[in-house]
Amino acid sequence: MMSDEAKDVERTKRAKVLEQRRTLKMARSAHAYVRGNTVKFYEWLATADADLLPAGPPIWICGDCHVGNLGPLADADGRIDVQIRDLDQTVIGNPAHDLVRLGLSLATAARGSDLPGVTTARMVEEMVRGYSVALRDPNEEDAVPEPGVVKSVKRQAFGRKWKHLARERIKDVSPSIPRGKKFWSVTVKEQEAISVLFEQDDVRRLVLSLNARADESALELVDLAYWMKGCSSLGKLRFAALIALKGGGRKDQYAMVDLKEAVAAAAPAATRVGMPTHHGARVVTGARALSPNLGDRMMAADILGRPVVLRELAPQDLKLEIDQFSRKEAVIAARYLAYVVGRAHARQMDDATRSAWAKELERRRPADMDAPNWLWSSVVALAGRHEQGYLEHCRRYALETAA
Repeated sequence: MMSDEAKDVERTKRAKVLEQRRTLKMARSAHAYVRGNTVKFYEWLATADADLLPAGPPIWICGDCHVGNLGPLADADGRIDVQIRDLDQTVIGNPAHDLVRLGLSLATAARGSDLPGVTTARMVEEMVRGYSVALRDPNEEDAVPEPGVVKSVKRQAFGRKWKHLARERIKDVSPSIPRGKKFWSVTVKEQEAISVLFEQDDVRRLVLSLNARADESALELVDLAYWMKGCSSLGKLRFAALIALKGGGRKDQYAMVDLKEAVAAAAPAATRVGMPTHHGARVVTGARALSPNLGDRMMAADILGRPVVLRELAPQDLKLEIDQFSRKEAVIAARYLAYVVGRAHARQMDDATRSAWAKELERRRPADMDAPNWLWSSVVALAGRHEQGYLEHCRRYALETAA
């Protein structure tokens, strides 16, 4: 068994490698830097003119509403909808923050595709149009046409099954998680704590019910690994658990559960609102309000005294990878993605609140542009600040690599 001193060395080594990996991922492009740096966004927000942004109704917001955090998600019955897929930063806050964050993400994606500034301006205009459609009636299906990239990813999602998830995540359909660049061995304490967690009735019910075998199957933790994944979660607890569903007179089936540490949100919360103090419960509650397909497959727990969120990975859950835009695609995508976010917001409002918020969004509209001035000015200011931050980040990375 590993000594305490050896465990400390191993944890230190893990943290160092994770930080190096995070630095590398954020140096790949300005768009990647924006996606991985939520804190910088809210640092700007804290120093911005308090009257710049409209004060929207206090509702659950994503808090980190960039393009990569939207995509197809399956519900417990296999229905697929495009919703917000990462709620680490969710709080009850100002919905304008999600719009500005999405606008910044789209603007940097457009720059990465070498599109002219006029296209970015049109994208911001279309964002407001798509969002406004959702505010009129969040329950209306397909009110905004899906862009080609969304149709393509959804078609891919419809045909996916466990074998596709297994080959993508663990490179095989055999019941084990291969150790390597993405998956690392866990400590004895981590193994023991998570084994105990999967013996709890509520955890077992969640996994079994999602696989429609709650009354006829037993659940067994087959393998467990530390998961090196994402930018925001690097350096925090993150595990992949391979679960076997046994019994019921059928061949064993498998499920993969993501266990992710929940930490304090950088996004500012509205004053005098009630939110769960447990960060895992906050994430799950926000997910159920914003992305029911995802939220109904999640639960909060604790591992080694730290709050985590559990969710079973569905083969249909995919990320929208928009690395290259054409001018036409960029504008259509901006309208559609803002519509998706608008539906998530609007479902939480009554008719009067939606109407009042729609009117507030229109204030200070310049004569020569359909987008409100507060949104355009925010995106421009943030794009400049993040471009500078990205170049400084690359400079530090180059110096560290040379050293």
